[in-house]
Amino acid sequence: MHNGLSSILICGYGTKAATELSAFLGAHYRTNVCNDAGKALKLLDKNPIDLILAQHHPSEFDAITYLSRARISHPETVRLLVGDLSRPEMTAAINKAAVYQFLPEAWPVELIELLVKRALENRELGFRHRHLSREFKIAENVLSRYTGQRKNFGGDSHQFGKLVYCSQGMATLCNMAQKAAKTNLPILIQGPTGSGKELMAAAIHQSSDRSNQPLLVHNCGGMSDELLHSELFGHKKGAYTGAISDRLGLLPAADGGTVFLDEIADVSASFQVSLLRFLQEGEVKPLGGDKIIHCDVRVIAATNCSLEELIKAGRFREDLYYRINGFQLNIPPLRDRPDDVEVLTEYLANYYAQSIGRKILGVDPDVIQQFKSHHWPGNVRELENEIKRMVAITDNGSYVGMENMSAHIRAIKAKPKEIATVKLDGLTLKEKIEQLELKIISQTLQQFRWNQSKAARELGLSRVGLANKIKRYGILATHVVGESPLTKA
Repeated sequence: MHNGLSSILICGYGTKAATELSAFLGAHYRTNVCNDAGKALKLLDKNPIDLILAQHHPSEFDAITYLSRARISHPETVRLLVGDLSRPEMTAAINKAAVYQFLPEAWPVELIELLVKRALENRELGFRHRHLSREFKIAENVLSRYTGQRKNFGGDSHQFGKLVYCSQGMATLCNMAQKAAKTNLPILIQGPTGSGKELMAAAIHQSSDRSNQPLLVHNCGGMSDELLHSELFGHKKGAYTGAISDRLGLLPAADGGTVFLDEIADVSASFQVSLLRFLQEGEVKPLGGDKIIHCDVRVIAATNCSLEELIKAGRFREDLYYRINGFQLNIPPLRDRPDDVEVLTEYLANYYAQSIGRKILGVDPDVIQQFKSHHWPGNVRELENEIKRMVAITDNGSYVGMENMSAHIRAIKAKPKEIATVKLDGLTLKEKIEQLELKIISQTLQQFRWNQSKAARELGLSRVGLANKIKRYGILATHVVGESPLTKA
């Protein structure tokens, strides 16, 4: 795919017919004319050609052989074959050239243009489908690759699509999202910028019965009604200045699938009426057209502000709000779910290290402690960018450490490490001291992933002294990922 007008190569026509056809199609497409098969193949290498229109004359231009070669060298180019063909020739064209469509030689240019337009629309849809399928396949591979690493995260981690979390609030939210995914009701996702609204929408789509159909994404912010209508509903040629050909909108293109509309609060009052009609009737009317298109699309809308407040201010229609709010999912900011900071840090560090082929030993616990002290105004997106930068400058085979952290985060005064209390009633002073010592040692070992050298330095003990205390209290490595040793003491 390339920007600008679609490009067509016309082959095998006589000079007069080729000139007339090129002039007619040239009003809406870039056209090239070439009747030499060898030069026409070279032309495919030099220019991005979207469609070949070849007329078959065995004695003058063997279009079947030419299209067969073009299929091998440029399989993404649409191939149309013109001519009154015999059955063996049609069979050869189907099997060898895989032509998209046959056209009779006597067809008028108006019908040829109509078929060209339909062929290029199908090509665009096919490209979008392959692109989205590839993205989802990559996402699935990444998730499966890192699923086995969850045991390295702090706490019990979970994943919903590409969302990683361990906090109870996110667990409740994702459980609700999974239930909502099984319905066809529209969904409204609210949350601050960078909190993962698009990832939530993708996870919902993948968990729904529409997962085999496309998920198309559009940001509604900062667009005029005309452009927004064109993007979502499509337009007819001549609908506005610059509309030189018909355009298929996202809603018809996603028929059977899902459309994610981000920044829904930014659409104008007049466009809210058009969107409301689609949600009520499932009808799409292209800009400048008079034909109604019916399509089955599940809409997931998102906003980073309160629609309820906008309704009170008269800036958002209440009836539209209830139409898009079949299920409401409110993603909390990262500062309100500090338990997720550690699992996200571990996950993202491993992910980006893998993506650039770098080996890291893990994330220094001091980094995670410092991260938990940060307010994260940019939410998960800010955390992701910080980790990406830190991994990029971490030496191969090392821990992601404090020395690679951004100065403004490193300068934050870290919250003191919490020490869980233990019930000490009914114990002697010696027993109370032993209980507290056991708790502190167990927590430190857990914090440093049972790295006894680091834990000993943290506690101010020698490596041998720590080993003796581990043996004395009977602390097991399984306690790090399982039950706290104090629950058995």
